[in-house]
Amino acid sequence: MNFKQNRDFLEFYSLPFEVITAIIDRAGQLAKHWADRTMPQSLKGKRVGVIVDDTGWRNTAAFDLGVKAMGGVCVQPPISFNVRETTADLAGYLDNWFDLLVIRTKELSTLRELASVMDAPVINARTTANHPCETLGDLAYVKSVRGSLEGLKVVGIAPDANIFRSWVEASKSMPIRVVQVYPERWHVADPNLLNPNFETSRDIRCVLEADVIITDSWPKDTEERELAEYQVTAALLDEGKRDMIFLPCPPVARGQEVTADAMSHPSCQSRPAKAFLLHAQNALMEWATS
Repeated sequence: MNFKQNRDFLEFYSLPFEVITAIIDRAGQLAKHWADRTMPQSLKGKRVGVIVDDTGWRNTAAFDLGVKAMGGVCVQPPISFNVRETTADLAGYLDNWFDLLVIRTKELSTLRELASVMDAPVINARTTANHPCETLGDLAYVKSVRGSLEGLKVVGIAPDANIFRSWVEASKSMPIRVVQVYPERWHVADPNLLNPNFETSRDIRCVLEADVIITDSWPKDTEERELAEYQVTAALLDEGKRDMIFLPCPPVARGQEVTADAMSHPSCQSRPAKAFLLHAQNALMEWATS
C-alpha cells in the first residue's frame, strides 16, 4: 500500500476510497497472520504513542497490542489535552519522539488542531463526535464474511452519536447505503454528513431488508417508553434476511437497546467482528507509517 498523501485518519471520509479499500483488504490478510502467529514486523523501528485522554479500553488496548505484535515500540503518555499546555506545544514535544500518534480524546477539534501542526500522522481512536476505527473494523469483518461491500445496506438503530455518525461518514465515501431508524429528535441532521447514500426513518421494519444491523446505547435523556419499539429482539432478527449480520456496539445494555435473546441469536456476530478491530487498526498503522 504505497499512497503518497496526508496520513491522518480523523474522519472516515478523510481517506480516499481506494486507500480505505486497500486497508480493509490488508486487514483480512493480517487476520490470517494473527491466527497463524506469523505477524509481519512491519512496524519494526517505529515509535507509536497511544494517548488515552478519555474512558474506554477496547480499541486502545488493540492498538497497543498491534504495535507490539508488529515489532514496534508503544508508549502511553499520560496526557490530558486542553488543560495546562497548548495543543501546539504538545505537538512539538510529541513530534520529537513519535512516528505515529493514536489518540482517544473528547474533542475532534483537538485532533484537527494537533494534526495540523504535527509531522507525525494522527489516528482518531475515538472522540465524542465520531469513532472511525470502530466502523473500519466492522467493515473489514463484514468484507471477510461477505466477500464484498458493494451495495451493502446498513441499518443503524441508534441515535446521533459517535458510533452512528462514523457510519454516516463512511456512506459519503463507500459504496454502501446507511439508514438510521430512530425517533426523529435523534436523527442525524449535520449538513456536513448528509449525502445521497444516507437516509432516516422512524419505521423499525426497515431492518428487515438490512444486510447489517448496528445498535448503540440509548441516549441518557430518554424514557423507556420512547424507545421500547426500537429494542432489538430475537423475534425481530428472525424476520430479517437469512445472511444478515447483527453488530451491537459494546458496551451492550441488555434490556435497553437489545434483549438477552438477541445477543445469543445466530446473526449476532459482535465478538468475531470486534476481533477485526485489531486487524483493521494494524492495517491502518502499517499504511500510516509506510
